[in-house]
Amino acid sequence: MTGTFGSGPEQPLVQPVRRPPGWGSVCFADRVDAGRQLADRLEPYRDSHPVVLGLPRGGVPVAYQVAEALDAPLDVIVVRKLGVPFQPELAMGAIGEENVCLLEPRVVSQAGVTTEEIAEVERRERKVLEARLDRYRRGRDRVELTGRTAIVVDDGVATGSTARVACRIARLLGANRVILAVPVGPAETLNSVPEADDVVAVSVPEPFLAVGNHYVDFSPTGDDEVVVLLDRAARRVQAGVRMGEPPDCDLDVTIPIGSGIGLEGHLHLPEPADAVVVFAHGSGSSRHSPRNRFVADVLHHAGLGTLLLDLLTPDEERDRSAVFDIGLLADRLAAATAWVRNRPEAGQANIGYFGASTGAGAALWAAAGLGPRVGAVVSRGGRPDLAASRLAGVEAPTLLIVGGDDTLVLELNRQALTGLPASSRLAVVEGAGHLFEEPGTLAEAALLARDWFVRFLLGGGSPGGGTSGPDTDVAEARA
Repeated sequence: MTGTFGSGPEQPLVQPVRRPPGWGSVCFADRVDAGRQLADRLEPYRDSHPVVLGLPRGGVPVAYQVAEALDAPLDVIVVRKLGVPFQPELAMGAIGEENVCLLEPRVVSQAGVTTEEIAEVERRERKVLEARLDRYRRGRDRVELTGRTAIVVDDGVATGSTARVACRIARLLGANRVILAVPVGPAETLNSVPEADDVVAVSVPEPFLAVGNHYVDFSPTGDDEVVVLLDRAARRVQAGVRMGEPPDCDLDVTIPIGSGIGLEGHLHLPEPADAVVVFAHGSGSSRHSPRNRFVADVLHHAGLGTLLLDLLTPDEERDRSAVFDIGLLADRLAAATAWVRNRPEAGQANIGYFGASTGAGAALWAAAGLGPRVGAVVSRGGRPDLAASRLAGVEAPTLLIVGGDDTLVLELNRQALTGLPASSRLAVVEGAGHLFEEPGTLAEAALLARDWFVRFLLGGGSPGGGTSGPDTDVAEARA
């Protein structure tokens, strides 16, 4: 190891962190933002033709941005923290692929953990590790590391146990140079990674807080998102697609809505663009929301275009009254819809809305105002009650997807269904909470949304035939 971090080839130490005013110790909007900032710092490694290795789960969205920016293949190294038995969040070591195990002697000694207890924790975590390996690599070969530069990426480090194990595994798999790259971590840890040849970090704050404290959005990453990102990266490599040469319209956009205000978004349009789904995220989220990006990717595979956008500016998002101003959000959504229709490649496209949480209220409010110009609406964990006064004006077939364990919101959706068109339905994903973080539940919701939009926007049945996803609690047509 070089003995410094944040350097890379002939780079200065840690450069100033780019952050909006008022963020304080927060460095990153979310993992996408962190990945892009980290990719800037790793640009000097592009010519070494590296392999980027994300640590599931949270490190993979960061690693995806790095791999895309460097035109590098993406893979994972699966590791598991070994938590102290009576305090699982405290790492006493970590395990990984290839039967690698690393213990923190100081923690083990201070906690008084016995050899038998360590063995029991390792057995339990090894089972989880093997299950994740099977899921992540199913139908996909490991990217060859022999003689390559491996860039190991996580969303941050604290004690560094899992990062050190991952670096050791990369070396065992044949990498001739190993770089640990993270958005944030404490100096003490980053200066103590002997398994890496170099350590690159965007921010080394003093004092260091928990990794999540340095993000605005640190919501959990699900296994479904990890698989989708790995598949997407593999397709990019196989197709030989380089940055700046996307196969479809796939770009960041700014949508002017008057009074000098522009909404930031990301537009993906297939060729031809027969249907576009506009996303309205919930409070506390953004266009970079991992859950919405996951759903968008599922829709892309079905031939649907998407527009992920922020309905509020960064300043407005700090105003809680604006966050819950459903009328304002609906007006912004309608303006974004008009903007899509004014684009030549999407002027004839059918429009659908996908709303989550409070965004679902805005989607239904906007749909009521636009009438037949909106062809379908899907709500995931939504709050249709926030648009209660406008539900009678909604003409678009609406699918309300709610987690079975989200009992309060489920009841609100059941009540709202009675005021929606007869073609509307309620789908209950059993075992899911409000955020659909439970294994497999977000994938079920995404498949339900896909089928609904394909049916009502593209005029076809479900890809592959039939309705995918869980059994549904379906309301009968009403007069």
